[in-house]
Amino acid sequence: MACRCVVIQEVEEGEELKSKGRVSSRRCRTEMMFPMYAMGSFKPNSIARTILDTAGDPIWDSVRADARFEADKEQILSSFLYASVLSHDCFERSLGFVLGNRLQNPTLLATQLMDIFDDVMMNDRGIQRSIRLDAQAFKDRDPACASYSWALLYLKGYHSLQSYRIAHALWNQGRKILALALQSRISEVFAVDIHPAARIGEGILLDHGTGVVIGETAVVGNWVSLMQGVTLGGTGKEVGDRHPKIGQGALIGASATVLGNIVIGEGAMIAAGSLVLKDVPPHSMAVGNPAKIVGYMEDEDPSLTMKHDAGKDYFEHVAASSSDGLNNGIHCSGRKS
Repeated sequence: MACRCVVIQEVEEGEELKSKGRVSSRRCRTEMMFPMYAMGSFKPNSIARTILDTAGDPIWDSVRADARFEADKEQILSSFLYASVLSHDCFERSLGFVLGNRLQNPTLLATQLMDIFDDVMMNDRGIQRSIRLDAQAFKDRDPACASYSWALLYLKGYHSLQSYRIAHALWNQGRKILALALQSRISEVFAVDIHPAARIGEGILLDHGTGVVIGETAVVGNWVSLMQGVTLGGTGKEVGDRHPKIGQGALIGASATVLGNIVIGEGAMIAAGSLVLKDVPPHSMAVGNPAKIVGYMEDEDPSLTMKHDAGKDYFEHVAASSSDGLNNGIHCSGRKS
């Protein structure tokens, strides 16, 4: 089966997608899967959008060019690069080969996994779009990722995310036992545990990935960045909808823990190490254990800038809190005397 490529194209606000007439009338799986409050709309000004087309695939072209260059430069990797990239006719099959070989074990053979991955990715336009937007996110937001090929071949955050996408598709097809088997294997290999029923948008960055846990009913919107050690978990033993909803463009810092069926608003930033138990308003900054709102984001979404440092509002908040505490101490001291 020939690949049907996905093109990433810059589109200005108000510009219609010229390929709209070529898209099947059947809605993409991801469009049916995610509620709009979590997914949000695409960024209005010159942000990457996807167009289902056959005109070309610049990300795949870049990956192949890198592989050819590196194979000539580093002879010891030439066989690996040929088998992983240059022997394949599209990004999907290359990714399936990489993931199959990473996730194989004595009872889940690489060839079996590659067949499963090929069947899912080659027939799901939503995944074809997502794997490219995720690759774009890694290249744009992770300074340690110099090219699309690095994400495809070497970054386990990217590998675990795409493996989850396949497990999620299988879960939605009713193949839940296979999806759970994949989840278990993904957790063993990549130290990332994402329930296959969780719903995750596009353009996602799992930076490093190690220790990320995302629960069954969690929803993660588009363009979100999650650092290592993030937990999106439930509380207690209740059933039903019990996990966090992360709005588009949010940035969740390293080792942050978000618990319960709460909403992290669009463009919010959760500082590293924070414990979040209540809703966080859009474009706000939450810090601490338990987390408190200490300021608001003045720039574009933090998931895109990857700025973890506190802004002016935070320092004003700390100064005011310190001053209030000192004044209260003096006042109390005076009353005691």
